[in-house]
Amino acid sequence: MKAAFVKAPCIDPRFTPFKLAIRESSIHLRGVYALERIPANRKVIEYGGERIDRREADRRSLKGCAYLFEVDEDCVVDGSVNGSGAEIINHSCEPNLVSRVMKGHIIYMSLREIQPGEELATSYNFSSEDERYPCRCGTRACRGTV
Repeated sequence: MKAAFVKAPCIDPRFTPFKLAIRESSIHLRGVYALERIPANRKVIEYGGERIDRREADRRSLKGCAYLFEVDEDCVVDGSVNGSGAEIINHSCEPNLVSRVMKGHIIYMSLREIQPGEELATSYNFSSEDERYPCRCGTRACRGTV
């Protein structure tokens, strides 16, 4: 599948209370890194972007858009359009973030304390019906697929 890449991603400070940066990643292309200590169980960043309906999400998916995040059965956020920087967060089989949908917003919460310089990662939670993509997280618990 061809992916639509965000050309000049950046962290939008309106969506996070923490100092974060986008850098090269050993997992996949670029990743989001903590520039300061992040306590456990805290909002780290909101997944921002254009809100679209399911029909438009399906159309963009066929074109290879890789930054679609489902809010509910009717609404999807496309992080490739006015994203917050959260769209760059990579998958890991041992994530330090979890995504939660709260009042129509997609929030990444810290699962544990995150140290400065550590890459932020979440489980993409793809279902077994989804296309299988190889995982490159490199953790001891790596399943081999996203």
